[in-house]
Amino acid sequence: MKNVTILHGANETPKSFWLPYVKKELQIKGYDVWIPQLPGKNDPDIKVNLPFALNGGKFTNETIIVGRSAGCPLALSLLEHINIRIKMVILVAGYVTPLPGAANRILQNNYNWKRIRQNVEEIIFINSDNDPWGCDIKQGRLMLDQLGGMLIIPKGEGHFGSDTFNQPYKMFPFLVRLIQK
Repeated sequence: MKNVTILHGANETPKSFWLPYVKKELQIKGYDVWIPQLPGKNDPDIKVNLPFALNGGKFTNETIIVGRSAGCPLALSLLEHINIRIKMVILVAGYVTPLPGAANRILQNNYNWKRIRQNVEEIIFINSDNDPWGCDIKQGRLMLDQLGGMLIIPKGEGHFGSDTFNQPYKMFPFLVRLIQK
């Protein structure tokens, strides 16, 4: 069965920003969607979140993982630790190097890029040109250079949702279309 796991960012819940919209739209199309409340909401730690996601997640060759902000390094860690090739990963406002003010304990010290690439059929990075947290084109390019795939750079979309910067971002139809393609 087609299934999607959506991993939210730091200081967020499964009801933050566009996550409920995407879940509802995908469920209408027949997808099984899991958006867990990740542990350590305010300061996620890879040592806690990775086992949580590995134990709770469902990974098949039809799985799509969507990471948002701090959910992106967790998605990469999942890909490194699963033993199956999933269909797709989409990383929205992702980052892989420490950033000022970011949830940096969710980052691994090193990534096995080759293993990550082997475990996913298609990789898409979505990083805005004006992300206020630094999850921008530079971070997207760092991941793209290691993994290949596609980097999409929307203009003026900020962090694709931020309470701090008053970006409500309640819908994300483009993401739904990417998942369904």
